[in-house]
Amino acid sequence: MSEGHSMKYRWLLVMCIFTGIGSIVWLSLPEAPASVRQGAQAIDFKLPDVQGVMQTLPKGEVMLLNFWATWCPPCREEIPSMAELHDKYASRGLKIIAISVDHRRDDLSAFMKEYRMPFQVLHDADSAVSRSYGVFRYPESFLVDRNGTVLHHLIGAKDWMSRPITQTIEGMLEKPPQG
Repeated sequence: MSEGHSMKYRWLLVMCIFTGIGSIVWLSLPEAPASVRQGAQAIDFKLPDVQGVMQTLPKGEVMLLNFWATWCPPCREEIPSMAELHDKYASRGLKIIAISVDHRRDDLSAFMKEYRMPFQVLHDADSAVSRSYGVFRYPESFLVDRNGTVLHHLIGAKDWMSRPITQTIEGMLEKPPQG
């Protein structure tokens, strides 16, 4: 065998070894979190509110589930319009549930007062509920109808008072639960 063929053979062998190692590493990686997709049922959960009282996902309600964190600039950006949305539609039945993934509950109380968060805030300190919804970017939100079906999955900060969003929520509020 010539020296050129020997060198090509060695490079081929090295490439095969790296490909094999890469394949083993790839196959051993954990699966991406399952996400709640549009049309799926919202996953029930139990989380504490800022007073430490355990809360569950309301049944038969139109909901905005918002996953967020105090350290997230886009989350901070959307809170005023979410508070406005609450003020406009809470009396018609919209429930806004803001699920914080902050580690310390103490951080939430002061933040809620500073940002005027009139809606329910729950604490997902270990991010277990967030992971069950497939959330890993913040903020992420889910619009859930009265039957518990996720109608919309929204990623990133939103202007919750924009016409397309308010029209969607009004339509959800007008529709009675099935069954």
